[in-house]
Amino acid sequence: MRLIRPFILYAWHLILYHITMPRISVSIIGFNEALFLKECLESVKWADEIVYVDCGSSDNSIQIAASFNAKIFKRENDFNINVNKQFAIEQCSGDWILYLDPDETVPVDLKKEIISKMENDGGFAAFFIPRKNYYFGRWLKYGGKYPDRQLRFFKKGCGRFPCVNIHERLEIKGKVGCLKSAMAHNVADNVDWFIDKIKSYAYRRAIQDIRLNKTSKNPVLSAFKKFFRAYIIKLGFMDGPVGFFSAVTDCFNEMIFWLKRKELEKSKKF
Repeated sequence: MRLIRPFILYAWHLILYHITMPRISVSIIGFNEALFLKECLESVKWADEIVYVDCGSSDNSIQIAASFNAKIFKRENDFNINVNKQFAIEQCSGDWILYLDPDETVPVDLKKEIISKMENDGGFAAFFIPRKNYYFGRWLKYGGKYPDRQLRFFKKGCGRFPCVNIHERLEIKGKVGCLKSAMAHNVADNVDWFIDKIKSYAYRRAIQDIRLNKTSKNPVLSAFKKFFRAYIIKLGFMDGPVGFFSAVTDCFNEMIFWLKRKELEKSKKF
């Protein structure tokens, strides 16, 4: 009996730990994200719950999510993606929620820090997470691409999206801290996917500005400012050729947005 008692006590403490340990839900929405979704889900398979909201994908995103035992919901691909982000958050049952985009992953050091904060939150209701942005396999340290802090980790009931515009952040009730470990963001790895992403963002942004009756800015000046700020002021040139590509992309985004807005205004399809 003396030999068995330590094992019984250990098992009992283990059971108590799992009962009292806060639970975490990972929330993800996606539209044709099969290219990155598996890697994303692989990095958070340790979570107590994964909630995936599919926004009308025609690829095998749903099958990939199902292979990780995610709770799957299907929704229309709303113009304001924050509507579906908020819906996904509302489906989470964990004490804490981690929101991720499908092209983001959680490295081991971030996982450990997240678990640590769940056990001892220090009175914080939410945390910013630094983000490492990767362009074709290279982590960009300059050009305003790092630390690129994202408000993604919060207690259930303490964070929500207002769902007013596409640029909004989570609204948090309570104190907000910042984690040290970073998530990884695969910004550009596949050219076709990257171009589609630029077009999608330009379309959403253009519609929003038209609906809000925002004054159209000088596209050349706006694009030049984007490039100059990223490449010169934020030292993007320190990242070499990929840093130049990133700055040019920021410039290109502004031009595509302006052209898309003019196209929509002319066709009145908004």
